[in-house]
Amino acid sequence: MEETDSLLEFLETAIDAAKEAGEIIRKGFYQTKHVEHKGQVDLVTETDKACEDLVFNFLKERHPTHKFIGEETTAAYGTTELTDEPTWIVDPLDGTTNFVHGFPFVCISIGLTIGKIPKVGVVYNPIMDELFTSIHGKGAFLNGNPIKVSSQTELLKSLLATEVGTKRDKPTVDATTNRINSLLFKVRSLRMSGSCALNLCGIASGRLDLFYETGYGGPWDVAAGALIVTEAGGLVYDPSGKDFDITSQRVAASNPQLKDAFIEALQQAE
Repeated sequence: MEETDSLLEFLETAIDAAKEAGEIIRKGFYQTKHVEHKGQVDLVTETDKACEDLVFNFLKERHPTHKFIGEETTAAYGTTELTDEPTWIVDPLDGTTNFVHGFPFVCISIGLTIGKIPKVGVVYNPIMDELFTSIHGKGAFLNGNPIKVSSQTELLKSLLATEVGTKRDKPTVDATTNRINSLLFKVRSLRMSGSCALNLCGIASGRLDLFYETGYGGPWDVAAGALIVTEAGGLVYDPSGKDFDITSQRVAASNPQLKDAFIEALQQAE
């Protein structure tokens, strides 16, 4: 019981932090954006930085002994290496490109791992006011209501989500579009919402049937969402079919019935 009590407390902390960061994102969303480039198409805004400061300070104050891994300024706050210690893994603003364009798929993602296992996950989209939450072993919820993955059993009737990523060199773009091209013959349709965390929540809530992405930013994109999927009865795995590795920058997710067919389709698309 003791662990559950402390996990509930950690969940409350994560929700409070996400809601406060959400306020910053909501305000910034409707204002002029000041944008820097990380790469050719990868963006960072003042809001990213403000949210990360807020979330880390908030969590540090409540749980000073915990470790931290974050997207924008890991160096300033904590480690890059995932250990067995309680570790908060945070993406202060997933979907920065959406944010810059005023496209409402943006979120804060806050995950907590203990012994390298995700134990608490919170993903909050402040524009749509959707709060996805989960505790290891306790199910997944959207605004307090239980959610579960779709019951779809056929690839051809499945909605697939993926992302093209941020690299624009020809070999990468060709590989990405060839893969999509191959998959389009096997699924109903394709979505690219621009947020890895929200795609995982889409699987968890049954809005999406299939999702894969390779080469996303890092564990902060998936730490919370992967737990929310598994707690909603879904599976998270490597696109090759191997076990999911939170540090690998490769992820696929679906309900259990679609996994084998999806992996086969992904392999044929390579």
